Amino acid sequence: MRVQVDLRKCQNNALCVFTAPEVFTADEMGRLTFHQSGAAEYTSEPLPDELLGAVEEAADCCPAQAISLI
Repeated sequence: MRVQVDLRKCQNNALCVFTAPEVFTADEMGRLTFHQSGAAEYTSEPLPDELLGAVEEAADCCPAQAISLI
């Protein structure tokens, strides 16, 4: 499983950081760290299966629906 975030949709609400802190992190300004890449999408490295529940919850609670699992 990988997480993909459409950075054009992501609004930096950071709800994902609270839901799945093992996967999502924010900098000292509250901006999600993968936004620093300048890319249109962020795709994670393969994640362990035990994070599936937290990542699914993060995707469900994202107000912009910017998170998907692949």
